[in-house]
Amino acid sequence: MKALREEAEIPLRQWQEEVRRGKEWGLECVDSIQDKSEISCFQRGELPHWSGINTFLKTHYLEDVRKVGEYDVAFLGVPFDIATTYRAGTRFGPQGIRRISSLYTTYNFELGVDLRESLKMCDVGDVFCPANITKSHDQISKAVAHILSQGTLPMIMGGDHSIGYPCVRGVAQCVEGKVGIIHLDRHIDTQEKDMDEIMHTCPWFHATNIPNCPPTNLVQVGIGGWQVPRPGVVQGRKRGSTVLTIHDIERIGIDKTIEIALEVAWKGASAVYLSFDIDSVDAGFVPGTGWPEPGGFLPREALAILHGVAKEGIVAMEAVEVSPPYDISDITALLAVRAMADVLATMVKYGRVGGRLKTA
Repeated sequence: MKALREEAEIPLRQWQEEVRRGKEWGLECVDSIQDKSEISCFQRGELPHWSGINTFLKTHYLEDVRKVGEYDVAFLGVPFDIATTYRAGTRFGPQGIRRISSLYTTYNFELGVDLRESLKMCDVGDVFCPANITKSHDQISKAVAHILSQGTLPMIMGGDHSIGYPCVRGVAQCVEGKVGIIHLDRHIDTQEKDMDEIMHTCPWFHATNIPNCPPTNLVQVGIGGWQVPRPGVVQGRKRGSTVLTIHDIERIGIDKTIEIALEVAWKGASAVYLSFDIDSVDAGFVPGTGWPEPGGFLPREALAILHGVAKEGIVAMEAVEVSPPYDISDITALLAVRAMADVLATMVKYGRVGGRLKTA
């Protein structure tokens, strides 16, 4: 009932402007259509949900990325999967996420937030990733640093989890002080190499070698099962990072988990990077991923943790390991959309959207 009342306080200005612009750019609809209030001849904007050229949430496509500083939030795709160690396909993740994001509106009922009315958002398209791990990682770092250096929040759609390293590297270039990392996953991802390369099992070893990204500010949530390579465990132990398993979380509860994650990541830090690997969720809910693992989070649990983290603000977010070739009815991609939208709406609710979000 509170949400019903709060909706009345949300403006409609941006929606009305979008409809006006759509009718101007897409031409007036035909005379036989009686309700001409929202319908144009050529589709422009959110409706209908099943058609149109999709960006994330059908936000504005910014072709000239030099103007990204004019926006509060930029969605970018990283279609990269040559660092996978089992099933490829996450190069199609950004396309899959964008496609199913058209199912959503920009309004969240429980939070009482309309992203369209609260933020100026754009989709800058995909990072050009050549078929080379090192060169692609360099491209990714430049892209993320460019967006963040303009004071715009990067929301990143992967791609395999190796992109965590270059994304954090791009963030670290733009942040004065330490960067903490909160990482939701079933896999520890702290190996130095995997089959002689920096693979999707390795991002946090390399990210925590960055001078202002110490491993003591890395907290990993949901780790466990039969796919946690021992070399990664050795490095995690050596480096003093914090690991919470699913069993830990069941025992201490979601609220305590959030408290620990925030305490570790923010200790002496100026900003926190949020990494959401979709395979942190039980494989029954996310079949479309490269390393499915039973026993992970329920979707509700993962979203609750993301909500708790976002209340304190983040400097950037990645949603990784969505592999549409293995997905069923887009349910894996849909959860990635929900995670990103929830994080943004929570930050709006608590006034956390901005550049350097918190000082030590």
